[in-house]
Amino acid sequence: MVDSQLFSPITVRGLQMRNRLWVSPMCMYSSNDGLANEFHRTHIGQYALGGAGLIMMEATGVVPEGRITSACLGLWSQAHADALAPVVRFAQDQGAKVAIQLAHAGRKASANPPQMGPGVLEPSAGGWEPVGPTAEAFRGLATPRAATATDIEHVIAGFAHSAQLAVAAGFDMLEIHGAHGYLLHQFASPLVNNRTDEWGGEGRTRLPLAVAAAVRAVIPDAMPLLYRVSATDWVEGGWSVDDSVELARALKAVGVDMMDVSSGGAVPDAQIPVGPSYQVPLARAVREGADIATCAVGMIADANAAEQVLAEGSADAVMMGRRWLRDPYSALHFADDLGVDVTWPRQYSRR
Repeated sequence: MVDSQLFSPITVRGLQMRNRLWVSPMCMYSSNDGLANEFHRTHIGQYALGGAGLIMMEATGVVPEGRITSACLGLWSQAHADALAPVVRFAQDQGAKVAIQLAHAGRKASANPPQMGPGVLEPSAGGWEPVGPTAEAFRGLATPRAATATDIEHVIAGFAHSAQLAVAAGFDMLEIHGAHGYLLHQFASPLVNNRTDEWGGEGRTRLPLAVAAAVRAVIPDAMPLLYRVSATDWVEGGWSVDDSVELARALKAVGVDMMDVSSGGAVPDAQIPVGPSYQVPLARAVREGADIATCAVGMIADANAAEQVLAEGSADAVMMGRRWLRDPYSALHFADDLGVDVTWPRQYSRR
């Protein structure tokens, strides 16, 4: 039996995962009115059968206007929770834990689903007016209105209500999406937020912290809470790794257990040095600087690279997206690559 950190269990708050190889949230643009369907049950279920320790469901709008597109998942009513529940149960029955990423797209909302091509989803096609920190548009998307105090309270309440519905649907873990240029990142980044009220300037992280505190207050104490952060905007004068460390410390103080560390997305012209494991150093910087558990993401494409992330102490778990899409049984195959003995699904077990 080969020792492997990747295939060792990990406990976050009160929840134990069977390994540290997890599925990143990936938008599938396959919902009607935000409701999960048979596609989601099959899509998520395959990763559970494939040995994932945790499956993070895609960015899910906490309010209708918080969706990126009209084809994105939502979780703002009991009907949405009821549609998600069988997806969660099936994956759990295969030994995986299941999380959901709660999100608000802000000024990036009301975009066309990819199958319709790039651009804005017009009101005549079911689009809506986005809301952002200011009335400045992200290039190629709709011009938002600047959020009022009432809008901001609506956002906070939406995250809390969605969290309660996620608990009712049976999810094991929650993640707040504060990355990739969506609303919470928009408020945090000085490249986007030039407000002069209490939600701007030194108060730019006030909304992420208020959302995290509101979510923590309505979920079970034993349920882990993650926060996905873009650790850097990759632009001079933008959000930085030091900012992310400071935010992680503050989030930890209000009950966040783990940082899911990504990068970029605030503005369209960032020069991002994409390459194998390119975001792993960011996860390490946040882990060490804030003394908080982290997930590493970003083109971690093979078993040895994933194992190395943990062996070097850069993160506590590894999330992959592209690799799982190419091979839904990545965990089983990575275990073979590393010489680790893991249990295959009974139906697929090798004789």
